[in-house]
Amino acid sequence: MTGLTLRTMRADALRLLLSALAVVLGVAFVAGTLILTDGMKRGAYERAGVFDRHTDVAVNAGEDPIPPALVERVRAVDGVRAAAGELTGSGGVVGSDGRPVLGYAVVAAIPTEAALQSYDVVAGRLPQRTGEVVLDAPTVAEEGFVLGGPVRVGGSGGAARAYTLVGTVDVAGTARDVGGPFIGLAGPDALAVTQQEGYGRIMVAAAPGVPAAELTGRVAAVAGGGVTVQDRRAVLDAAVDDAVRDLRQFNLLLLTFAAVAVVVAGFVIANTFAIVLAQRTRRTALLRLVGATRGQVLRATLLEAAATGLAASALGVAVGAGVAVGLDALLAAFDVPMAGAGIAVTASTVLVCLLLGTVLTVASAAVPAWRGSRVAPVAALTDAAVHATRGAGRVRLAVGALVLAAGAAALGSAGVVGQLPLVAAGGVLAFFGIVLFGPVLVPALVRLLGVPARRLFGATAGLAVANAVRNPRRIAATATALVIGIGLVSAFVVGAGSAKASIERVVDREIGVDVVVVGVGGSLPGPLVDELAARPELGVVHELRGRVSDGVELRTAHPALVGRTLTAVDAGDAGRLGPGRVLVHRELARARGWSVGDTVTLAGQPFTVAAVVAAGSALAGGSVPAGHVVDVVDADFSRLFPAERGHLAEIDPAAGVSAERAREVVESVVARYPTANLVDQATYKKSLTGTIDMVLAFVVALLGLAVVIALVGVANTLSLSVVERTRENAVLRAVGLTRGRMRAMLAVEAVLTALVGAVLGVGLGTGVGAGAMAVVTRLSGEFTLVLPWGRLGLVLLVAVLAALAASVLPARRALARPIVASLGD
Repeated sequence: MTGLTLRTMRADALRLLLSALAVVLGVAFVAGTLILTDGMKRGAYERAGVFDRHTDVAVNAGEDPIPPALVERVRAVDGVRAAAGELTGSGGVVGSDGRPVLGYAVVAAIPTEAALQSYDVVAGRLPQRTGEVVLDAPTVAEEGFVLGGPVRVGGSGGAARAYTLVGTVDVAGTARDVGGPFIGLAGPDALAVTQQEGYGRIMVAAAPGVPAAELTGRVAAVAGGGVTVQDRRAVLDAAVDDAVRDLRQFNLLLLTFAAVAVVVAGFVIANTFAIVLAQRTRRTALLRLVGATRGQVLRATLLEAAATGLAASALGVAVGAGVAVGLDALLAAFDVPMAGAGIAVTASTVLVCLLLGTVLTVASAAVPAWRGSRVAPVAALTDAAVHATRGAGRVRLAVGALVLAAGAAALGSAGVVGQLPLVAAGGVLAFFGIVLFGPVLVPALVRLLGVPARRLFGATAGLAVANAVRNPRRIAATATALVIGIGLVSAFVVGAGSAKASIERVVDREIGVDVVVVGVGGSLPGPLVDELAARPELGVVHELRGRVSDGVELRTAHPALVGRTLTAVDAGDAGRLGPGRVLVHRELARARGWSVGDTVTLAGQPFTVAAVVAAGSALAGGSVPAGHVVDVVDADFSRLFPAERGHLAEIDPAAGVSAERAREVVESVVARYPTANLVDQATYKKSLTGTIDMVLAFVVALLGLAVVIALVGVANTLSLSVVERTRENAVLRAVGLTRGRMRAMLAVEAVLTALVGAVLGVGLGTGVGAGAMAVVTRLSGEFTLVLPWGRLGLVLLVAVLAALAASVLPARRALARPIVASLGD
């Protein structure tokens, strides 16, 4: 039987080719992910601790930052050679053209003591005193800065000031490489730029001959409570953990999408073996007739699956290495941290991928193999079994209908109960319902969608519909493979479209002016708002700030702007907002029984309720229930929370000043603050929604492989069906069906199959997206369902075009043999 199985594989190699391609693609995704992340991990381990090469002891801050005075006390400990405070924060660099250098900039405190300086210097030296700065080499090259020249650096502490550039450093591939500039300053300068109250840790170098354990104890005794003291081994271990933490999450994300591709490949493989074994019915029956047992037939089929899976997996690993190289280059081009480190092909990755592909193929082929082994010897005497079209059993259909209904009910009720897990459960149940009920649902949809096709192509489309639905299980399995990928794509498309539309709607309502100044990577620098407010050309300068106190979110509001953002005034007069008078949102007023004229206590101070109003939630959700908000004027908020800063300021020109002149004034002020940007409302919306577009593109690209594998399944099913219908197609050609109509018939069959899968996928994905949006709306009151018909239509169009392409090779195969030779089969 082993020899016979190998000869059968050689004879049927073409029939298994597309099935093997599904395995290759699925394994390549997994292998590429593992090879890429292994390379990143290797680079991360090599760069871990790069800033701690000379750190023997570290004092890490607890809940509160480390005051500079503690650094001095640690420096005075017996056995300490050098000690320095370290912190990281955000800042900005003013470029050579006078504009801020784009990108999120990291500010780090660099030790001025040579015994602790561990940075890789490209040119010049590291700072030795305050007033000196080092930048990453790419930023210096791009901006044309020169060593010894001035570089203006600023942050939340105030306007940019000039520092002397003394060197350039290499931080590529480290935790301080985030795609934007790297700014290295002496400790006091870093504190001033970032406006932080203290350091994140203290780095300590031991004097020669001092045991590390002994020095750790001495430092711990001086440091006191509230901090953690680590020796060198613990410092390096923590650096490794930090280096690979995000990498593990990235690896898990990629493997999640790879799992989707593998599951789709499993559907394709199972369907392929079911078709191939059905076409071998007579051959199998003859084997049974001459004495082969059911067990031998089953083992032979599983051996065939294992050999196919192993060969395809080996090719998948090779393709995966190429995929990893391409992904690494792509990520490096986009300045993604830890990218560009190369790839690492390990024995464990190869073994895992070979095992995965082989097990996947054998497991997917197990049920078709078991069914194939049940062929009775008498089937060798009839043609009936060769064209078996047995539908699904009643139990399966009944269970499928119930599961599908349960999934739909779960998706419909998720918004009512406000539970996201119910959305996930509903999506899974609905998918399995489609799988089980597919033999009835899919053919019915094919017939329905075939109606317009018949009107366009006449009898040719009628033949295509009849061919597609003659085996309900086969077409259901083929279409179902598409449902997974397209369903997930549609869910993300609906979710992203709804989120973008909701954010834009909130901006329109919450932002009462067209020009705003936003902080880059954090809050606005404190002096910036005061400087803008002092300019006579500007009539309104309002900094949006918020703070939660006693279960209430206090927000700043400007009397001249508040009327533009309110949706309703339930009681009182919103125009009376002023010092000592506040606007209470209706949900909070109802919850606490507050009404107009009441005196309420907020953050320990009394205020009078001027009006009860209705308005949307803020752009960034808080930790209080929806609507538990009070609007106060800027002066009262500053009195309550003087250190609280906002990330956005609204600006209106003064009376008689044109918008263009006001913008010029704002630009002249903002130019000295590299951590602030002047944007109009449209640009601000784009900045908030740009990440959504980027994530959506990334997700669709990853899920695209699952859709490609499913379309391979469509081509595979059509190719095998052409083999099965060789004599039938020859008869059609003999009675006058032209070559063009034969191609059209197969194209219509492929398109209908793919279109049904795509329609079901879009429907499932839309249901999941709608359920998720309903839950989010219930929790936040802001997000509403928006169906991006254009993008969903594009998904269907891509599926149709891909199906047309998938029909080319089967059509060529159907027309390759002469009619007479085909009639003799």
